[in-house]
Amino acid sequence: MGDQCQHFNQIHTHHANTNGCEECLKSGDRWVHLRVCLSCGHVGCCDQSPNRHATKHFHSTGHAMMRSGERGESWGWCYIDREMFDPI
Repeated sequence: MGDQCQHFNQIHTHHANTNGCEECLKSGDRWVHLRVCLSCGHVGCCDQSPNRHATKHFHSTGHAMMRSGERGESWGWCYIDREMFDPI
């Protein structure tokens, strides 16, 4: 894992809370790809989705580490350091 990123201590889970974007499921919106918060398990939609809920979750909580919620993908991302990790 990255020598420069100091946010791995924020990882508390790899499990998703839901099978879709939590906010989009409530509002009936659609998403492109899913991202899972590694601090709390929140599932949000990616920045290519209209609502960008994963990034909004980071801005509202400060939870820096996320992973792809897509089947077969093993990468993660630190919002603060803007650094990708594969695998996470």
